[in-house]
Amino acid sequence: MSEFIAQHPIIGATLRSIVALVLLLTAVAYLTWFERKVVAHIQSRWGPWMVGPHGLLQPLADALKGIFKEDPTPQGADKFVYHLAPFLSLSLALSSIALIPFGPQPLLGVSNVNTGLLVLFAITSLSVYGVVLAGWSSNSKYPLLGGLRSSAQMVSYELSLTLSVIGVLLLVGSFNLRDIIANQQGHYWGIVPRWHIFAAPLPQVIGLLCYFIAAVAETNRAPFDLPEAEQELVAGFHTEYASMKFATFFIAEYTAMVTVAIVASLLFFGGWLSPFPDSWTWTHYFPTLFCLAGAAWLVWDGLRYPTKFGRVLLPILGAVLAVVGVLCALGGVNEIVQGPFWFVSKVFVFLFIYVWVRGTLPRFRYDQLMGFGWKILLPVALANVLLTALAALVLKR
Repeated sequence: MSEFIAQHPIIGATLRSIVALVLLLTAVAYLTWFERKVVAHIQSRWGPWMVGPHGLLQPLADALKGIFKEDPTPQGADKFVYHLAPFLSLSLALSSIALIPFGPQPLLGVSNVNTGLLVLFAITSLSVYGVVLAGWSSNSKYPLLGGLRSSAQMVSYELSLTLSVIGVLLLVGSFNLRDIIANQQGHYWGIVPRWHIFAAPLPQVIGLLCYFIAAVAETNRAPFDLPEAEQELVAGFHTEYASMKFATFFIAEYTAMVTVAIVASLLFFGGWLSPFPDSWTWTHYFPTLFCLAGAAWLVWDGLRYPTKFGRVLLPILGAVLAVVGVLCALGGVNEIVQGPFWFVSKVFVFLFIYVWVRGTLPRFRYDQLMGFGWKILLPVALANVLLTALAALVLKR
């Protein structure tokens, strides 16, 4: 199979793209379920629980609802741009996944671009156009105000977002995402990983904080979700959208969340690299232990679940996860799953922080948002660049 893909690179890239899209869209669908569950527990609520055991079929129900809902077009709207805007937002969000390496093996990634980080930022910076065009084309003052807010917010925080990663680039000297991960291999004193969050000559803690704050604002997430300020603008730039076009904007938003979490793990936390030294061979069985623990919980929870459907489905899922865990213990499979396991684990932590922030902090006022971006975040990100450059220069001498 690998030889066939090597001989037919276009077919191989197409197959990898299809697999990546299916996995990404599935992850995005269940990220909506995960967010609703986590925020519900933060606020002492149940969250989704009626559709399937623990509400696991809620994303499917939401998709069916979006497909069959009425899909009106506002009178006086620019129909071409009105329909183009959600498609543009989603296509740009999904395109970024083609640049992401998910593991050390060449097959675990669609492409390997030498200027991967630069191209990734170029794609994500265009996402503002989908929001602005949606607000303008709706022929309504509320979406227009939401679109204008979005353009000001996203352009402002784009500067801090870009500056926040320059410290990493100074340490690596390359835009290639695989080179950035390779630069983080090894451990200090045999224990502390050489991730850029800990790296000499200047750990990129400030860069990480600036990146994450700017990324939250860049993706229009709470507490920086001013383009969707329901209290002031009804629902912001997508007020006049319904059905699947409305859902498309949210798919693009959650996809952008995943991209931000992926880039954070690649730049600052070693991507697919394990936090443990390679000599600790017992840590190679963490994927197996994780799957078996999850399988045991699913079976135990399924046997005591109040509905018959749950008592059947959850043990079946547990059995499937147990089989996956046993397969992960096999020699060849165990080696392949190491990279994706640690990569997905780090991405999951960032996504949890995303949701945690939404369920904790109140929305900023617009003047507070812009003032923080220009007066605090931008100078701090610039100072991190200068300090990293100075530290690298002194160490080189």
